[in-house]
Amino acid sequence: MSAEMVTGDREKALALLKSDAEKIRQLIEVQMENLTMPQCPLYEDVLDTQMFGLSKEIHFAVRLGLIDEEVGKKFSMNLNVN
Repeated sequence: MSAEMVTGDREKALALLKSDAEKIRQLIEVQMENLTMPQCPLYEDVLDTQMFGLSKEIHFAVRLGLIDEEVGKKFSMNLNVN
């Protein structure tokens, strides 16, 4: 595999992960703006499912060598909401 292909694959992987992370961030923002109760079980289930899916995508990209493990951790950390 050529260096250009590997670089292209890495860029695609990062772009896809950023896109998926942004969708989750938007979900969080919408919920925070419209939240009337501090805890909403349905929202928490959806968010947990989305975060689990993203973590699996990140793990897969790390295993393929498309992204560094530290980069993957940053995706997850940037979405943590207190």
